[in-house]
Formats: sequence, structure tokens, C-alpha cells
Amino acid sequence: MAYDEVLAERIRDALGPDRVDAIEKKMFGGLSFMIDGNMAVAASGRGGLLARVDPNEATELLRRKSVETMTMGGREMHGWLHVGPDVIDDDAALTEWVHRSVAFARTLPRK
Repeated sequence: MAYDEVLAERIRDALGPDRVDAIEKKMFGGLSFMIDGNMAVAASGRGGLLARVDPNEATELLRRKSVETMTMGGREMHGWLHVGPDVIDDDAALTEWVHRSVAFARTLPRK
């Protein structure tokens, strides 16, 4: 499944001023947005959003509706969450996830 082009455009809008710094890359069937060389957020190839978050906050965030740990190749990717499409239908919710992911990516060493 290819990523959702409409969602990708909504992510661009949600990035706001950070859009200038974001580099887009097609990866894993999705479209990722890189900040300072680190993947921050992506329009998932299986629908919904991939959000990179502080691993210390992940347990709490997993309590939210339609949020699960991202799994790739049968492995759970700690600090990466798949946010279901129903959650991000709302622009405010999408913006919250995008900003959370960008803020965390900015704490990582530049690549």
C-alpha cells in the first residue's frame, strides 16, 4: 500500500515553520520527514502516521485510542508509534503528533 498523499500534504501543513528544515524521503512504503537528519514523522505505507516519540513517554501515549508500537520485520520499534487514521482525521490531533515528533527529533544528535 502506498502512503496517503493527502496525509502527506497535511503533515507538511502541520510542520508549519519546521517545514523549511524538513527533508522528505520515501522509505518503507511511506513518506518520511527528516529533521536534522533524523526521521521524525511519516505518512505510513499502511495508513496512518508513524510518530517518533521520547521512549520515556511511549507507555503513556500507548494508552490512547488507535496508538500502537510500530512493528517492522516482526520487531517492535521502541520510541516509534503507529497512530491510526481515525485519530489524525482531526487537524489539531495531527498537528499535536507532528509537533511532538519534531520536538523529539530535535533532541537527537544531528546526522
